Amino acid sequence: MTPKQIMEHGLQGGTDVFAIATIVRTAGTTAAKPGAKALLRGDGTIIDGWLGGGCVKGAIKAATLRAYATGQPQLISVAPEEDLARQGVHAGDDKDGVRFARNGCPSKGTIDIFIEPHLPEPELWVIGASPVALKLTALAPHFGWTVTEAASDAPLPDRAPGRARYVVIATQGQGDLAALTTVLTSGADYTAFVGSGKKYATLSAKLAAQDIPAGQIAAVHAPAGLNIGAVTPAEIALSILAQMTEVKRQISTQAAQSAAS
Repeated sequence: MTPKQIMEHGLQGGTDVFAIATIVRTAGTTAAKPGAKALLRGDGTIIDGWLGGGCVKGAIKAATLRAYATGQPQLISVAPEEDLARQGVHAGDDKDGVRFARNGCPSKGTIDIFIEPHLPEPELWVIGASPVALKLTALAPHFGWTVTEAASDAPLPDRAPGRARYVVIATQGQGDLAALTTVLTSGADYTAFVGSGKKYATLSAKLAAQDIPAGQIAAVHAPAGLNIGAVTPAEIALSILAQMTEVKRQISTQAAQSAAS
């Protein structure tokens, strides 16, 4: 699939969920051959291209959804039962990075398919115009974050499907409570508050008085960032980026473990 073909279907890299599947090897009688490609939508169905008949569609869809969940490419081998037995594996097994699936078609061919997911870049909302906010807004794009700046009293739009949302509240005294209330009632994969733990404890009591669940209040990273001894706005921004990266990787690892179980 070329970038032009992808765009013809209204898909944009960085904002949409899609995957590209490529047949990398075949054995025996198969309708599709190595090099055949297909473009798959967010629900795992084929938009464009062809990888064979109904014998492989179920395995491709399952593997594509697994790729979306984990953020990792998938290599699947769809083979007849007797071939799986010869290799000492069963449908659903993982071995040496390959997930095996059963081909029940009379052709009895084997098809190996590589599925590469294209997931939206995580969005980062930076609320406030403090020195830390400005430094974070400047640094984050260099690490793959799509940054949107917002005022403390601005409502956040609905989250895009499949797109992770990270929010850093760097208002530093200019509408802290309003910003926290907005974020905690809209949901995010990561929320951080730039300020002291003592200050956040005071704000937490006010948030609780607004009937915001205690679990959401406790989940806020406050003070924001990893403890690297940061002092300057640039160092604090760096510590926040490090913490967001840590959280993002943890989420990816948990998703991979869940998909494998």
